[in-house]
Amino acid sequence: MDRPRLLTRRHALGLGAAAAASLSLPGCSRGRSDEPAPAGPAKFATGNEGGVYAIYGAGLAKLVSEVTGVAMTPILTEGSVANLRMLSAGTADIGFSLSDSALDAWEGTPGTQFATGSLRSRFTALARTYDNYVHVVVPTGSDVTRFEDLNGKVVSIGPQNSGTRVVAQRILNTAGVKVIPRFFDLETAVQALQDKVRNPRAGIDALIWSGGLPTKPILGLQSTTGFRLVDIGSTAQAIASKRFGGYVLSSIPPSVYQLSASVPTLAVPNYLLARRGLSDSWAWWTLNTMFRRQTDLMAVHPEAGSLDARSAIATMPIPLHPAAERWYKNNHI
Repeated sequence: MDRPRLLTRRHALGLGAAAAASLSLPGCSRGRSDEPAPAGPAKFATGNEGGVYAIYGAGLAKLVSEVTGVAMTPILTEGSVANLRMLSAGTADIGFSLSDSALDAWEGTPGTQFATGSLRSRFTALARTYDNYVHVVVPTGSDVTRFEDLNGKVVSIGPQNSGTRVVAQRILNTAGVKVIPRFFDLETAVQALQDKVRNPRAGIDALIWSGGLPTKPILGLQSTTGFRLVDIGSTAQAIASKRFGGYVLSSIPPSVYQLSASVPTLAVPNYLLARRGLSDSWAWWTLNTMFRRQTDLMAVHPEAGSLDARSAIATMPIPLHPAAERWYKNNHI
């Protein structure tokens, strides 16, 4: 199989008016309609139950299955690191990953879970999809007002093989904050935070989660125990300015979680990735369905509305799958 070509930043950013105009309607038909159907079923590595990866992934898998007539099965996982390993091993065909975890896997970054060897050439990209936002969640009545106040407290930093754990550890290390870590999945962490409110000797003091907006189980806390988000703006700025990986200083708008004000945080792009050797048919139909059925996907989760072909190709240094590159070129991107 020919090695995928790498799109340059110039290609990613050099977008003309014709490209923008041709992709202005989410529900419009795009690209060739004579692409052959996939020859067999596919598996889609998503994420934690209740999280955006799981909801978005299940919705996309259902639509792709309907369009192609061939089953794409969503699989719940611990998150980005697990998904990258599954793609590398060939036990999943496509999967979500945070850009920083994907970069760690691509480069075999020292000090990470991929330090023992790069997974370079074992996966390619289909699209940049939407951005995750780091949530540092504490109960409304918590005595934590600054990130540094988490020193010595019990904090869930995400499952062992999740992208949340990667970015949470990076934030803690940068801020010089030492916590008693718990490696809970999303729903377990939310429950443990509620347990703390009911019994001060139980549960956890805070949870750190990297997710889209809104992340449903976190949103649900506002109608039960109530919560606040902790400002990590200064730490986010330090990370964004020093380390490549797609990090951006951003904020969570108050309307998302019924907060009193926006909360500065770190944003990280998400990629949809494909295993090495994934058929052109599966790659093409997955990407085509994401755009052609975008309105349907937005009904599944609003983050699907963030998908934009003008930024979707910006997956550097992860090269695009050849069929994805063809799709974008055929649509003048």
